[in-house]
Amino acid sequence: MGLSFWHLLIVLAVILIVFGAGKLPNVMGDLGKGIRSFKEGLEGKDGENKKLPDDKK
Repeated sequence: MGLSFWHLLIVLAVILIVFGAGKLPNVMGDLGKGIRSFKEGLEGKDGENKKLPDDKK
């Protein structure tokens, strides 16, 4: 059960009403930066090598 075209259209309309057309590019840019930062944190791209030691018994 996924989102149909009409569901996405309604969500977009609500976002436009809440944030307004002028602020929407700023909000989406900040959201993109946040998601990118989160992904980099998961992958360990913050400058240090996060290689876990192997458990050898």
